[in-house]
Amino acid sequence: MAKLAQNFAKYMVYSRMQAKGVVERPDVIGAIFGQTEGLLGSELDLRELQQTGRIGRIEVNVKTNRGKSSADIIIPSSLDASETALIASSLETIDKVGPCDAEVEVTKVEDVRSQKRRYVVDRAKEILRAMMDSTGMQDSQKMADSIKESVRGWEVCNYNGLASGPDIETSEEIIVVEGRADVINLLKNGIRNGVAIEGSKVPPAAVDLIKKKITTAFLDGDRGGDLDLKKLRSVADLDFVARAEEGKEVEELSKKEIFKALREKVPLDQASDKKIEVKEEVSEPEEVGGDSIDFFKDLLEDLVGTRAAYLIDKNQQVISKIPLAQLPEMINDYNNIYAMVVDGKVSQTMADMARKKGIAIIAAMGLKERIEAGNVRIITMESMKQ
Repeated sequence: MAKLAQNFAKYMVYSRMQAKGVVERPDVIGAIFGQTEGLLGSELDLRELQQTGRIGRIEVNVKTNRGKSSADIIIPSSLDASETALIASSLETIDKVGPCDAEVEVTKVEDVRSQKRRYVVDRAKEILRAMMDSTGMQDSQKMADSIKESVRGWEVCNYNGLASGPDIETSEEIIVVEGRADVINLLKNGIRNGVAIEGSKVPPAAVDLIKKKITTAFLDGDRGGDLDLKKLRSVADLDFVARAEEGKEVEELSKKEIFKALREKVPLDQASDKKIEVKEEVSEPEEVGGDSIDFFKDLLEDLVGTRAAYLIDKNQQVISKIPLAQLPEMINDYNNIYAMVVDGKVSQTMADMARKKGIAIIAAMGLKERIEAGNVRIITMESMKQ
């Protein structure tokens, strides 16, 4: 869009002058003021209106060709529509410019506000098009789905100390999963009858619930899932077993993956036909001897202040050093981890992560909370001093 006229203007009067001879800009300006003076009375005198700011600076662009001149004339007006129309029509009374005969014709009177409105509308279209082309722009359905997922996340209930969906008591069938995050993912995808066993042992409340309901154990697709099945089989009478895709956890699955896994569930006695094999679980945490204690103590002292963790193999070789903030994500990139040495305190989440990865030992500065470690041996700086 061309640059808008002076901010005060409501209208722009466009006219064209044709002179039968050569004239210059001062001649045209003089004719405009001189030949309209007194025509419309003192209230609409151009000089007076310009002094009071109701008529803006008159723009004149003169061109001469073959002994004749023409000029484009633009007059900004802040008068109302009828007064502006009078000013415009008065220009057509001009019949002489300088020494030459001339004619003036008003070509148009433009409402500046409509020009601005057109600019605003056109610019809005450009902005909207850019928004819709942007990869970050969500359509209404995606936004609605996002809201639904958030609301479903709030629906996590507490059933006798267990994280569960809101339909856990009223539903005839239940889905047993490992942790609270699994229950939340089921809720986000419309499944409201999940319950988490959490920790290293199956809680009595979960055992009692399984006895009353048709139960599907929905297991992670890793060694942690194998151990959970072993644990559940030992204390409860399951009906079906479903399994996440190999290497994935239930909390990571998409809606399509969740329903595919549940469609492919099998009766417990046929679980082995689906290659859901239960590996032997270490019933007691591994003992740590004196030499190993010194080894872990040295590594812990080396880590002080780094906010990092060492991953150790069975031969007491350091596999990698990982920042604690990235540990939950990066630990899945490594196999055959025997021990983990941590510059920090052990939480239940960290203990569960170690159990799922088959890690035998965690050496840390201390305990963040009371831990259900299962078959993971946790040693602290304090215990190593004893």
